[in-house]
Amino acid sequence: MSSKTSEEIFQHLQNIVDFGKNVMKEFLGENYVHCGEVVQLPLDFVKQLCLKIQCERPESRCDKDLDTLSGYALCLPNLARLQTYHFAEHRPILCVEIKPKCGFIPFSSDVTHEMKHKVCRYCMHQHLKVATGKWKQISKYCPLDLYSGNKQRMYFALKSLLQEAQNNLKIFKNGELIYGCKDARSPVADWSELAHHLKPFFFPSNGLASGPHCTRAVIRELVRVITRVLLSGSDKGRAGALRSGPGLWGPPVCEASPFSRSLRCQGKNTPERSGLPKGCLLYKTLQVQMLDLLDIEGLYPLYRRVERYLEEFPEERKTLQIDGPYDEAFYQRLLDLSTEDDGTVAFALTKVQQYRVAMTAKDCSIMIALSPCLQDASSDQRPIVPSSRSRFAFSVSVLDLDLKPYESIPHQYKLDGKIVNYYLKTVHAKDATVMSARFKESEDCTLVLHKV
Repeated sequence: MSSKTSEEIFQHLQNIVDFGKNVMKEFLGENYVHCGEVVQLPLDFVKQLCLKIQCERPESRCDKDLDTLSGYALCLPNLARLQTYHFAEHRPILCVEIKPKCGFIPFSSDVTHEMKHKVCRYCMHQHLKVATGKWKQISKYCPLDLYSGNKQRMYFALKSLLQEAQNNLKIFKNGELIYGCKDARSPVADWSELAHHLKPFFFPSNGLASGPHCTRAVIRELVRVITRVLLSGSDKGRAGALRSGPGLWGPPVCEASPFSRSLRCQGKNTPERSGLPKGCLLYKTLQVQMLDLLDIEGLYPLYRRVERYLEEFPEERKTLQIDGPYDEAFYQRLLDLSTEDDGTVAFALTKVQQYRVAMTAKDCSIMIALSPCLQDASSDQRPIVPSSRSRFAFSVSVLDLDLKPYESIPHQYKLDGKIVNYYLKTVHAKDATVMSARFKESEDCTLVLHKV
């Protein structure tokens, strides 16, 4: 950022606002997307703010410099608060942030490794992340379980996120982080501490004792309330315009999901998609993710086609709208779901832009703010979600909606190869060894045929 001029930084921030307003708001619905506005701040204030928050920043972010020179910033609402209506400031607020990741298995015929048609990207990537030391243990969370719409699978997915949050789940109380990734601490200790924070929300006047039983009861309530909220919603968005038809859905179950594996061991089939309600945010997010029609393997040659064109005609970069403006015309081109390559730069560019939007949806976060209803709040026109002992007013918002950069596509292509190759070399090879060992054990048996 520091190498850019103030005008370039202003334009970059304005592009983020325009993309949210003209593209993501159209797809996801205006109640869910908060675009913010570009504001100008005194440089002295910016420098003081940077110093003040430096110690609060996660270690992994500290190598990224904050812009203290341009004086421009993006002003956004505090999404850890209720967004839908005016509310009493003194009322306690609980906020759950979930980064659900990619909710489908690639359906593109351009995929070269058969494993990618069976195991989702998230589950494969876990093995590489643990091997490289990013996380200590593999999460049992599989995005396909959360996006299935099946309550049993959704409960399992959310409990798995609570057990191994990594950077996919955070919980805030009155705006303060009370639960997130703490590698050094055991999940049991974390859950009992979390239950202590949550108990007044879910069991306000109940003498529920402490201990494992109480902890489980509180966590169960939290999971059920989050599931209800995720399945709710009627905010009109135009993600329906992206209906890609049932033929383009990948398999409904990821073979690596621990939920699916445990059922297979019992000789049962995984409950398939119950189907997400079309008005809910998860459904709309999934539709936008599925703009990745060709997978990175099919997309990369098209990216190279655009690159070759730009090498020959660099002045065309602006006309192709690679760096914006993200206007109505940009949005309209995203609705072309054809996959028949006519060899043109126009076709390649449309698929590249769709991929960037899909990757944005795959990496966004969902914020669920919950506030206990007051006794006299029955006349409120707010969305309400019940739990067994209380009721919550809630709002749902999406954040991290900056369009993924065009320049990141080669990195995504290399990373995809690395993830798949590592998975095939270690996990899949290990499974194959176990299977062949089973066959060897039974090599000495004799087959006797009887006349019938």
